[in-house]
Amino acid sequence: MADTTSTSTGTTGTAGTETRPVRVAIVDDHESVRLGIQAACQNEGFEVVLTAASVPEYIAQLGGREVDVVVLDLSLGDGSTVTENVKGVQGTGSAVLVHSIADRVANVREALAAGAAGVIPKSSATKTVMAAVATVARGDVLNNLEWASAIDADRDFAKAQLGRREREILHLYASGLPLKLAAQQLGIGYSTAREYLDRIRVKYVEVGRPAPTKVDLLRRAVEDGILPGLDSGIDPDGDGR
Repeated sequence: MADTTSTSTGTTGTAGTETRPVRVAIVDDHESVRLGIQAACQNEGFEVVLTAASVPEYIAQLGGREVDVVVLDLSLGDGSTVTENVKGVQGTGSAVLVHSIADRVANVREALAAGAAGVIPKSSATKTVMAAVATVARGDVLNNLEWASAIDADRDFAKAQLGRREREILHLYASGLPLKLAAQQLGIGYSTAREYLDRIRVKYVEVGRPAPTKVDLLRRAVEDGILPGLDSGIDPDGDGR
């Protein structure tokens, strides 16, 4: 059964101009882990909206409340898949931070491909986990050793074969430039740049790594080495789809 819902009134000091606390939910099938993360979040000044032992339980208890980040165990004991769980949480409008032993590279890769904002090992220091929660809550991409190791160990991440122009467009666009300005910088027309971008998305879909949004394209660019790991967030606004 899930732990009881609890909240904190403190505000986070990592959210810049935010005046409300970061809202967190915890999904893990081990009660001791849920209680530990819950206490750490409350000490940090985050609001713990709810905890649950599975994603369906989380969804059932949510009741229309908003959550910024769901700290999600990679392997739950209910027979669910990694992709199902990540997508299920994302369907509620929350970002996903995978909190796992992270010793199964294929599962880590699957979580990242499904759209998880990052992976943090259960062996990490509490302050590292809380910093990761704050990073994901800001909408930033969490780049760390676990992400890099999953990418390096699984060559499926490199199977989207992009041409030179496609890589150039992805680099500029995912870095934050509106597509029109990216096209101007490369000396090509807007419609041509749009064709390149559409082609990039098709190629990522073909290898099971869809990138429908600009944030998704940013993730793919980092994963494939087109952009370096980012210590701070890139504002993924602009005119893209």
